[in-house]
Amino acid sequence: MRPNAFFPSLDIGTDPAKIRDWAQAAEDLGYAYIEVPDHVFGAKAREGWVPLYNDKDPFHEAFVTLGFLAAVTKTIRLSTGILITPQRQTGLIAKQAAEVDLLSGGRFRLGIGVGWNHVEYEALGMDWKTRGARQAEQVEVLRRLWCNDLVTFEGRFHHLKDVSIMPPPVQRPIPIWFGGSSDAVVTRAARVGDGWMPIMAPDAQAEQKLGALREQLKSFGRDPAKFGIEAWLRMPSPDQKVWTAAADGWRQLGADMVMLYPTYRITSVDEHIETLRRFKEVVSGL
Repeated sequence: MRPNAFFPSLDIGTDPAKIRDWAQAAEDLGYAYIEVPDHVFGAKAREGWVPLYNDKDPFHEAFVTLGFLAAVTKTIRLSTGILITPQRQTGLIAKQAAEVDLLSGGRFRLGIGVGWNHVEYEALGMDWKTRGARQAEQVEVLRRLWCNDLVTFEGRFHHLKDVSIMPPPVQRPIPIWFGGSSDAVVTRAARVGDGWMPIMAPDAQAEQKLGALREQLKSFGRDPAKFGIEAWLRMPSPDQKVWTAAADGWRQLGADMVMLYPTYRITSVDEHIETLRRFKEVVSGL
């Protein structure tokens, strides 16, 4: 089981040198991936709705950040973690993802989700209620755009006629992994995904979800051994014993990768790098 590094968008600041130093530290420590989160808009709380983050919390733009990370690293793989695809234009996602894959030498993975923030969907002019169906169709369109020279497609949400993405990505297609833990997401991942990134404890519910996922993979004629599992460890404190228990639990459930997702604030880049070192130590010791 290999560790992945969550890009600390909220706390890393705006100094490119410090972002570079953090990314290169993750690479030097042997992390498998750097994963960059995605939100376009912050929003203030309103009656009946309180956001998980607010209008003061900074999010670096995912694809621009990944392009920068591609330039300052050599071997570590790069991923969105996660991109909220239904609130974005599919053709633009295909173009930007292809460019990151090209500039990184084929080191990119597209992690996708449907999100939780209907206010952001509304501000971007996208339909919150159809997000799951739109995402499923997006995956098909993305793969066609990455793999074919010309694409014609007629669907519920997409109408393409003889269009192309140039230059194409190195990987044809780019791997697509699904984030989220709902039954609908698990089914969608089993049907059209390359991997699953749950954010949940390694408990009986996780075991049940993994069992259902593997059965559905078989029902779709797919090999569970070729499908990736990356567990996100949502941790409220820097307690290394708690990290170890969660990581080991996911190891026993068969996860290929594990990522520390701190929900507490870390205010300096040096401290972020130290957190990377400590978590690598945890995973290496299992």
